[in-house]
Formats: sequence, structure tokens, C-alpha cells
Amino acid sequence: MRASFPDEVLEHVLVFLTRHRDRNAVSLVCKAWYKAEGWSRREVFIGNCYSLSPQHLVRRFPKITSVIMKGRPRFTDFGFVPRNWGAYVYPWIQTMAMHYPWLEELRLKRMTVCDESLAMIARSFSNFRALSLTSCDGFSTDGLAEITRHCRNLAELELQENDIEFRSGEWLTGFPETYTSLVSLNFATVRSHVNYVDFVGLERLVARCPLLKKLKLNKEITLDQLQRLLQLSPNLVELGTGSYSQKLSLPQTALVNCNSLRSLSVIWEVVPVFVHTLYPVCANLTSLNLSDVLLPTTDFQELISHCPKLQRLLVQDDVGDKGLQTAAMTCKDLRELRVFPVGEEGCATEEGLRAISEGCPNLRKILYFCRQMTNAAMVTFARNCKRMTHFRLCIMKVYETDHVTKEPLDEGFGAICRQCKDLKRLALSGLLTDKTFEYIGWFAKNLETLSIAFAGDTDLGMQYVLGGCTKLRKLEIRDCPFGDEALLAGVHKYNSMRSLWMSTCQITPLGCEFLAKKNRLLNVEIINEHERSQQQVEKLYVYRTIAGQRADAPPCVETL
Repeated sequence: MRASFPDEVLEHVLVFLTRHRDRNAVSLVCKAWYKAEGWSRREVFIGNCYSLSPQHLVRRFPKITSVIMKGRPRFTDFGFVPRNWGAYVYPWIQTMAMHYPWLEELRLKRMTVCDESLAMIARSFSNFRALSLTSCDGFSTDGLAEITRHCRNLAELELQENDIEFRSGEWLTGFPETYTSLVSLNFATVRSHVNYVDFVGLERLVARCPLLKKLKLNKEITLDQLQRLLQLSPNLVELGTGSYSQKLSLPQTALVNCNSLRSLSVIWEVVPVFVHTLYPVCANLTSLNLSDVLLPTTDFQELISHCPKLQRLLVQDDVGDKGLQTAAMTCKDLRELRVFPVGEEGCATEEGLRAISEGCPNLRKILYFCRQMTNAAMVTFARNCKRMTHFRLCIMKVYETDHVTKEPLDEGFGAICRQCKDLKRLALSGLLTDKTFEYIGWFAKNLETLSIAFAGDTDLGMQYVLGGCTKLRKLEIRDCPFGDEALLAGVHKYNSMRSLWMSTCQITPLGCEFLAKKNRLLNVEIINEHERSQQQVEKLYVYRTIAGQRADAPPCVETL
């Protein structure tokens, strides 16, 4: 193999492999390919920052320019993981600063990022171009100011759902006057006051960046200011509108010249009288985010009827089944739908789900919060949308049965697993027996992520999943009757998975200890924020790692 393909030639060939899985598969062919793949890799995805150490990263991939990394478990978003759990990025930045001075991109999710980390990024990577922070904490606007002042080639700054301490607004005015490379700026969820000086700085920044394609503004930006920014950036492809709740009126002509706009996010409260101002750009929109908007059904129907090319729609459930029916009739090429709840009861029902399936056969992903559901509606959905890859159903009340027959929802989820052969992500809801999990094990052969809450009868349910879903990578379980027998059914399978989360189940410390002894490649972490019980584990987080036990675990985390 070496004689036919010298290392240099092989490295040039491997550059054309862009998918992480393809590259991982290539690295397993032989030692020569493993080495060549490591040297030619430029981007790396780390799904768990504790699955390896920074030293492992730089040894394996010495020429990385882009890093995507996730930290805390997803249940952090729901308050189930203590904020001091860990996922500190500083050790990673230190190592990368020494070994990757050419680093260009860093995208972090659910990690603790201190101001010192941001300062080190700004001063260590001379060609740094993209920073994305999602659901991160530990830093302030002072840290952001370091980025804007010193990253002279920055093209993308993405700040989404972070816990940021506000110290000064200078981060927004920190961009040098000679800086013109900005392509994407998103501070929609940053609770940062924007005074007159800040806005003037933002206005001048937008004016001197001709390549700007994405601009998402926070609620401090007024309609009048939005109009001024739009006049300076007619080539925007993605727009987040800022506050839409003032008494001022946005002229309908404000968006007329935004001919390139394809993605629109309207945040905060929308006064219905303003909806017509969005019509000029609706015809070409492929993405519309109304997830932070309380919009009456009739106004939503009128708005969505102007969006025939929509492929992605995020909306609150107050639009009701009628609103979803209108979306189904208009958006024939819809690929992704997310329906979020307004209150505890929910407005959407099985009728909205059925309508979407009948009108949108190309649908691939759905997150659907609803008040009620039936097996028949899910069977119809599965029959009409066979190319689904992500199906997440969230009924607002736990243990809800079929609204009509009062039976468990086993057959509905069974139909989804049976018909949707490409299903990769599934979230369960409603009254479910072990039959649902048997269906999942039988039919969901491409399933990678499964989220379970308030479901199942016995340990058999989890055993069916672990035994049948050969491609499963993430399993998230809470408030289910699964115990040690179910947990230990995957004692050898967890090696091939990224993580297992269990909370408020029936597992014991003894079961967890047995799992840890049986598999030394796993970190088995028990999270008890209250006094530890000898009978039941409060929360369990299991993940594979080549770095061993971590040294930064807080007292509430016990690693076995």
C-alpha cells in the first residue's frame, strides 16, 4: 500500500473526505492510513470534552484549523445538571494555543468559558475567523470585547442562549475601524444594553462590511434602528429582527430591497399590525423562526400563506391546528417543523400533525409539543412522511393515552419506527408500555439518539433498545422504571456509544459500581445533589473516554 500510495499522495486524497464518519472509517484500514488521516485532518468534532484530553487531540491531529466541541449533558438545558458540573474550556485553549497557532474556528456548546479563555483566543490565533458559543457560561462582555478588539480577521461571531455577565457594552464597539471582514453576527439572545454609542458603532460596522450575510439583533434594537441597518445591508441572507414591540411602525418598504433574504427570525412580542411589513420578503424565505412570537392564528395564517418556499418553520403552538393546516397547504417543501408550547395545556393536537403529514411529504425533522395525540394520527404521519430522520413528540401531560381509544400510544410509535427507515433521533411521550421499546429494537436500526421520559413497564423495555439498536450513540432516560438489570444489559454496548443519561430511575449504587468494574473505558458518574442514598441513584451519566477520570469534578459528582 505504501508503494502504491505515498503518504503525501494519500493525504491529498483524504482531504476530499469531509464527513467525520468517513474519515473515522478510513483511519481504521491500516496504520499508514491512520497516520495519513491524522495529518490531513483539518476539522474535528468532539461530542464530549471529557472523552479525551487536549494532549490526545494534538497528538492525533497535529494540523487542525477548526474545532467543534460539546461539554455538559443535554439535560443541563432543563436544570438537571448542576452548573458547576464542569466542561471547562480553558485547558483546551491553553493546549491549542501552543500547538495550533493557525486555528481559525472554535464552536463550543454547553461549556464554561471564562474571560481569560476568550482573551487567550483573541491573542493566540492570528488568523482566527469564527467563534460560536451556544448555551455556554462563565464569561462576560469584557471577554467578548477581547475578541472584537483583537481578532482582526473575524468573519463570524455567534452568541446563542448563553449566560453572559454584563459589565460594559464596549464589546459591540470594539471592532477596529479598519475591520471589514464580518460575514455573520448573532447576538439575538445577549441581554446587553445597546446605548446610542453602541448602536452608532454597530451601524458603522455594518456599513463597512460588504460581505455581511447574517445579522441577528437583540431586543434592545428598535424598529427605527433596524430600518437604518437594513438600508446599509441589502445583501443579507439571514436576519433576526430585534424588538418588534414598540409603538413605532416599521415601514413596509424597509424590507423591499432585501432580495437575498432567505431566513427570518422575528423575536419578542409582535404587534399584529406589523405583520404586513414582513410580506415583501416572504415569497423567497426558506426559513422562518417565530418561536418567540405570540401571534394570533389568523395573523399567522395570513403570514404563512405568503411563504410557499419555506423549508424550515419554528412556531409557537398558539397558532393552533388551523394555523398548521394553513402551513401544510402552503409550504409543500417543508423539511423541518418545530412547534413549541406557550402554556402548560398546549393548543396543538393530533389534527395539526395529521395535516402537516398530508401536506408536507418531504418533511425530515419534527419537534411537536401538543395537548393530545392518537395512534391513528401517528400511523398516518408515518405513512405520509417516510423520509423522517428526527421525530420528537412531546405531549404536555405525562402518561397521556390515545385521545380517542384511551389505549397506550405503542402502535403510533411502532408505525414511526417501522415506516421511517432513516430515523436517527426519536423522543417519546405519552403512555407507553414495553411494546413500544420492542418495536424500537426491531425496526429502528438506524437510530442514533433516543430520549425517554415517563415511559415503560419493566427492565425489558431498555433491554429491547440496547439489544436491537445497533447504531445507538446517545440514550437519555428520566422518570422511568428501569433498574440495574436494564442498566447492565448494555455493559458491553456502552463502549460503542457516546453517552448514557439516567435520572429518577430505579438503579442503585451497586449496579453502577458493577458497571464501572466491568468496563474500565467508561467514566461512570453518579450525580447526587442531595445526601447519597444507598438504595437509589439520583442521576447517572456514563460516557466512554480514553482520558480516564476527570480531575475537575465537583463534590456532588462521584466517579466510580
